[in-house]
Amino acid sequence: MGSAGLPLMLLLLLLAGALARIPGSEGGQETPAHFLLQWKSECHFSNGTRRVRFLFRNFYDRQEISRFDSARGEFEAVTPLGQPDVDKWNSDKGILQIKRAEVDSF
Repeated sequence: MGSAGLPLMLLLLLLAGALARIPGSEGGQETPAHFLLQWKSECHFSNGTRRVRFLFRNFYDRQEISRFDSARGEFEAVTPLGQPDVDKWNSDKGILQIKRAEVDSF
């Protein structure tokens, strides 16, 4: 390893320590390492292509919290965490119009 290996190893240790600290986590409250925010869009076809069902699903921390189902034509909360967003999205006619049109474009 020689003399070049030791400074490189120290640099990596310093970077690992700096990257392990997440901004905004003062006071010992660390953000969990498995934090996940994800969206998925799906199309389900039945009866050939005559009937298409579009699903837009929102996940937080590996759990589905809300979804848009084109069969219902509005957002629905799967968990209480998704309820505030669903109320906001369902009250906005522009968002609903865009999501309802995605069944044809997606």
